[in-house]
Amino acid sequence: MLKKYRTILKSTGISPYIWTVLSILPFYFIFQTTSTVKIFIGITITILFFIFYRFAFISKGWPVYVWTCILISLSFLTIILFNYVYFAFFLAYFIGNIKDRIPFLTLYFIHLVGSAVVINIEIVQQQELFLKQLPFVLIILISVILLPFSLRYRKERGQLEEKLEDANKRISELVKLEERQRIARDLHDTLGQKLSLIGLKSDLARKLIYNDPEQAKEELLDVQQTARTALNEVRKMVANMRGIRLKDEWVRIKQILKAAQIKLVAEQDFTLSNVSLLTENILSMCLKEAVTNIVKHSEAHTCYISLEQTEDESILMVRDDGKKTIKGEDFTKGSGLMGMRERLEFVNGSLDIIIKDGTTLMIKVPNIVRITEKEELK
Repeated sequence: MLKKYRTILKSTGISPYIWTVLSILPFYFIFQTTSTVKIFIGITITILFFIFYRFAFISKGWPVYVWTCILISLSFLTIILFNYVYFAFFLAYFIGNIKDRIPFLTLYFIHLVGSAVVINIEIVQQQELFLKQLPFVLIILISVILLPFSLRYRKERGQLEEKLEDANKRISELVKLEERQRIARDLHDTLGQKLSLIGLKSDLARKLIYNDPEQAKEELLDVQQTARTALNEVRKMVANMRGIRLKDEWVRIKQILKAAQIKLVAEQDFTLSNVSLLTENILSMCLKEAVTNIVKHSEAHTCYISLEQTEDESILMVRDDGKKTIKGEDFTKGSGLMGMRERLEFVNGSLDIIIKDGTTLMIKVPNIVRITEKEELK
């Protein structure tokens, strides 16, 4: 039990102690008076305040206005009768937790204006006990001004972070689904066709093995070659399914361009920070696709590649000096540009194409740090 209590205190900090002191403090001010009637009234007001405070937190809709107005009235009453201003802190905290914008602003201004008026009246009346705590009164007034907006901003930020985390999970699921569909298409288009061909040629060879052995032998050689081709295609598919780091892809890119006798000009090493593995894999695939297009279609002599990382995004630039440039219909052909754009959309990235002295591809992806990692750094 004690261990559980220590865990709760560790997660909440000193706030339970502050709330405890503020809950006990009104009785100190109440017993400063010598009137038994005023003491009874003060205790009753304090008990009612905490009861109504609980009702206000569990209420929804128009009752929130009613309970809050009652609480504000009780708070002003304790200021006038007992010079106790600290119920305003409770109210500021409660108003900051109101979700709807219009009730929040309405109750915020009622509480702020009312508190300022009552405090000024007490200062004008030169109440001795009130003047002694004037520095704390000013702190409470600042809390009334700032605390509701601070709480509301923190709550909205937490909700946005939750939505962002859900969106990232959704993106990951969509990427997995897209990869499954792509694998299914590749299997159907490659293995399905090859296996069908192997089956047909095997049946043909079985029929010809006695009547025309030479022809049967040729059919079996075709079966053997088709099986090897299918095996190579499966190996390529498996290699493409593995997560590829940008620095590993960079090694292959240099080999491809060297084999194609295209000069490579690169500004820096390809290393990234604060980027998820998913985003890096997509960048690697886009870089591979862009360079493959240069080798196959551009007739370029030089390829320029640069990677720039800012605080918010990573920018990959691939440029060539080729004679053939990209046209609108290339997005519907087998150049892979449509696939690049679709992959980038999964990570909120973008693909821009600039046609000037060759072709330039500007690939941009945001730097996404997972929320759990942020929280661990705090």
